[in-house]
Amino acid sequence: MWLLYPSESDFPYEEEVLRDPLKLQAWQRYLAALAGAPPQKRFSIYERAVRALPGSYKLWRGYLAELLDAVQPLPISDPSYASLNSAFERALLTMHKMPRIWLMYLTSLTEQRRVTRARRAFDRALRSLPVSQHARVWPLYLRLVSLPASPRDRQAVTRLAAALNDDRKSFCSVKGKTRRQLWLDLCDIVARHAADIPISGLNVESVLRSGIRQFTDEVGMLWNSLADYYSRRGLYAKARDVFENGLNAVLTARDFGIIFEGYAQFEQSLLAAKLDASDGEVDNGYLDDGEFWLNGGDDTDFLIARIELLFDRRPKLLNCVLLRQNPHNVEQWRRRVTLFDGDPSTQVSTYVQALKTVDPMKAAGKPHTLWVDFARMYESRNLLDSAEEVFERATQVNFKSVDHLATVWCEWAEMELRHNNFEKALQLMRQATAEPSVEVKKRAAADGNEPVQMKLHKSLRVWSAYVDLEESLGSVESTRDVYDRMLDLKIATPQIILNYASFLEEHKYFEDAFKIYERGVKLFKYPHVREIWAMYLTKFVKRYGNTKLDRARDLFECAIEQTPSQEVKPFYFQYAKMEEDYGLLRRALHVYERAVKAVPDCEKSSIYESYINRAESLGFKEVRKIYEQAIEAGLPDSDLKTLCMRLADREASLGEIDRARRLYTYASEHADLQSDSNFWKKWREFEIMHGNDDTFREMLRIKRTVSLPAQTFKRIKRQRLQ
Repeated sequence: MWLLYPSESDFPYEEEVLRDPLKLQAWQRYLAALAGAPPQKRFSIYERAVRALPGSYKLWRGYLAELLDAVQPLPISDPSYASLNSAFERALLTMHKMPRIWLMYLTSLTEQRRVTRARRAFDRALRSLPVSQHARVWPLYLRLVSLPASPRDRQAVTRLAAALNDDRKSFCSVKGKTRRQLWLDLCDIVARHAADIPISGLNVESVLRSGIRQFTDEVGMLWNSLADYYSRRGLYAKARDVFENGLNAVLTARDFGIIFEGYAQFEQSLLAAKLDASDGEVDNGYLDDGEFWLNGGDDTDFLIARIELLFDRRPKLLNCVLLRQNPHNVEQWRRRVTLFDGDPSTQVSTYVQALKTVDPMKAAGKPHTLWVDFARMYESRNLLDSAEEVFERATQVNFKSVDHLATVWCEWAEMELRHNNFEKALQLMRQATAEPSVEVKKRAAADGNEPVQMKLHKSLRVWSAYVDLEESLGSVESTRDVYDRMLDLKIATPQIILNYASFLEEHKYFEDAFKIYERGVKLFKYPHVREIWAMYLTKFVKRYGNTKLDRARDLFECAIEQTPSQEVKPFYFQYAKMEEDYGLLRRALHVYERAVKAVPDCEKSSIYESYINRAESLGFKEVRKIYEQAIEAGLPDSDLKTLCMRLADREASLGEIDRARRLYTYASEHADLQSDSNFWKKWREFEIMHGNDDTFREMLRIKRTVSLPAQTFKRIKRQRLQ
């Protein structure tokens, strides 16, 4: 490696090329001075030179010539050939118009027997060089194709087939290819070289279909290969059949997309070829103006219609693929129905097929929607008898969920309502909510697989629809019977309780409504019972006022007892409000006193505020006690400071200046210098109005103390106490 570094004799040349790397003569002098140096050292200088001057023909030609000389004695498998080919490719980025560089590269590739790479390089050379230079390329190209060792497609297919048919699996690819890759290579060759393969005696269709069965992740590509094989042989009808078979056999949208794209390109290529042929005939004057256009076999319009039909069929074909993937996919069946809008008979047959295919226990989605949509389709065409028949059959299906069956019954009743069949709708709801007989229950238990029909009579959805119908169409007694049955079955929700009580109140059954509230608060626990208690207490107080205070107090006590402390504050406020309006003030104050002990510290402030406001009528002495109680109650700092300032204002207004100052001093222990500027401002105003120099300086000293770190502040406080 050290031989590649510049020696002392190289320093002048190094300085020259570093000073002016774009000067060709400097690099040439440097290379001439290294004429006897090792090849690797000269190659490193060449690399630096062509990087600095990539457009220099002289540098590239000299470099490539030396590389060719260096690899001449080496075997073709040597890695040096890869470096040589890479250098040629880099040179052609700027030298692609130089025929000598191309000829050197093409000759080297031909000698390396890299047939595919050489063929592609020849094609690039012919595209890059002007036509006048092609005569220099073609002799080399002909030499390449006439090489005796060049592979033939038939031989490649025969050898690949032999390797794959080797039961002992002794064949091992030198490139590390797996049997799967070899299979795919074989399928690709037999498809692309269809003209040569039949002579080899290989059954191409069997090969490709075997690949389709084995390699499920390449199904789309293999179907296209089989169709391409027939297309290249001119068997267009057979190719079209293969495409159709592929579209109707694949199971994934990816494979479908691959086959459909190949099918579309196939049809478009046939149309393009037909149009080109027609243009040629017109140009040559083959058509007689008086001859009817179909007589010449012009099927252009037919080919166009084929393409249009293919694209029109795409959504239906893709839907078939997704249904083959999962025949129990409800949404795909519903989408399939929409694809046949305007064709009622096909929609009916699609619904029938879907309902026969989809297993409710395996369904992806909501299988009952198929029945509902089917019935709605008949309803939209005023075929109510057919719609009712569909619903009736749907009610006998053993769905996975009771809610699915309940939805069917509700949809059936709603359809009857839309057509003013009110009695029929009520009858359906009565039938749906009827409890199965004991005999039916025993038979279902003996079978061991209880159908959803046995659980329908406890479906909240059905009962909710039923009670709504009874409220709208039935009598008060029938509606009450429905509500009572819901309560007996224990399927009522808090909202059902509220609705039942509201219904009774509307019809002036107030005591019955309160009984329902009582049942509700016994049925449910917190937090579900909260809304029931709130409505119950509000309605009761509004109804009876001061006539049944003891009973109202008992209700409030029960509500407070059941409610956790975090949520009890509204009930205490409501309780105190009732005592203020209809009871005694002392009782109201007692409720507030209980409330501040029951609720969390963060909620006490608002209660104390109401407590203080209501106690004003008892005199300031009583109010002061409440303030003092609040200050010692462990309120958050912000609430504590607010109470202290309010009490200090009251004390100052009564001439109790020392009391007020002590309140400010106490509150300062919970104040912050930055965030509580309003507190310090009020204290300052207080001292200006009521204090003297000493008290003002004390206020300033405390303010400075608050700004100190917490530990220092505590130490000073202890010293003051001592």
